[in-house]
Amino acid sequence: MPKKESAAILSIDGREVRISNPDKPYFSRDVKLSKLDVVQYYLSVATGAVAGIRDRPNMLKRFVDGAESPPFYQKRAPENRPEWLRTVTLSFPSGRTAEEVVVDDVAGLAWIVNLGCIELHPHAVRTNDLDRPDELRIDLDPGPGVEWDDVRRVAMEVKRLLEEVGVRGWPKTSGSRGMHINVRIQQRWSFTEVRRAALALSREIERRAPKIATSKWWKEERHGVFLDYNQNAKDRTTCSAYSIRPLPDARVSAPLRWEEIPDCEAGDFTVLTMPARLKALGDPNARMELTPGSLDQLLELADRDEDAGLGDAPWPPHFRKMEGEPARVAPSRAKGAKTPKKTIAKTGTKKIAAKPRSKMPLIVVANSQDKEAALAGLDRWKKRNPEAASHLAVDDILVDSMRGRSSTWTRIRVNLRNVPEEIRPPQETPDPDDDPTRAWREARWKRR
Repeated sequence: MPKKESAAILSIDGREVRISNPDKPYFSRDVKLSKLDVVQYYLSVATGAVAGIRDRPNMLKRFVDGAESPPFYQKRAPENRPEWLRTVTLSFPSGRTAEEVVVDDVAGLAWIVNLGCIELHPHAVRTNDLDRPDELRIDLDPGPGVEWDDVRRVAMEVKRLLEEVGVRGWPKTSGSRGMHINVRIQQRWSFTEVRRAALALSREIERRAPKIATSKWWKEERHGVFLDYNQNAKDRTTCSAYSIRPLPDARVSAPLRWEEIPDCEAGDFTVLTMPARLKALGDPNARMELTPGSLDQLLELADRDEDAGLGDAPWPPHFRKMEGEPARVAPSRAKGAKTPKKTIAKTGTKKIAAKPRSKMPLIVVANSQDKEAALAGLDRWKKRNPEAASHLAVDDILVDSMRGRSSTWTRIRVNLRNVPEEIRPPQETPDPDDDPTRAWREARWKRR
């Protein structure tokens, strides 16, 4: 006979929530946490965690085997769900729709955590208007080897710019190596307009701090801290406040007060420290809803950029080609000469001279659904090519988290731009070479 599954029944505000396999290990490295421990953490910070996802559609990122195993993404709400749990139907750039979960209370929070949602991923809209975001999301994403101090410096530069344009930013650690700064905005603008404002902000920060900040979409062109304007495109989500991240120390995305940033350390905020912090200091985001701001000045900055010849920037790959968008091809894959001639891009009624792009000498060294296996493949490549490896800068190694249809995998590329041409290794078969999307891409190519 099959072993009977254990369960814990929690009574939360008059509702019963079943926690299946409560003793299942979810973290086992720096800290040891069971599934029930993770649920209890979220209950202990529920005042802040629910505020970050309430009345929003949620994409479910499910770690059903714990934080140390790959997750899968689920947009559609499970059919077997409580009657009291709301859903709302979202439309996506692909033209498809999905009925997504909406969390309104602590019981709903516990229910989605029971599904394995270690991270919480709400969309930037409320259920009253699914086409007009109420949040501008500024994602500070440091490249390989970038120091935490640079992330903090860029964050403070963002604060100064936001104050100049008359809006308030609410910072938090990303729970990994970066920071998020959310701006509550009036529900007046479309996703396209909010993204346009985010792009203008990213470019202005790059102008003010060119040595440590970048707005460049292609990884091979980046340096320092990338301001990911595309997090504001429709269908994109980021982890919300108090979310646990799947790192060995069970680190948490922690809301901060601006005065804390110069001295804070990302590793200070974990499942073990956040409940006491919230109880002692309160929620730094508690007043966020009281200050919805305007994007007018950021959109005026976008107008000035366009007048100066800066058009749109690349969109995420699953979006249709947008009007005025430059070629959606990485420089390393661009056809033609190393320094192509200038081309003309149209933005509305304006014609803009696009800057020449340099083709980057990139090679792929590893593909794997297991990040550690991919990194081991990189080490083997370095041992086979020690002379070339000695010329690499920190940001010449690109570790990409690739999104499949319902899961992620790791691709590692090496940029040989700093390696003399005569000793550049050729592209070989990656080691390992486990690309889970290859069969699907090959089948699609045959259909075409």
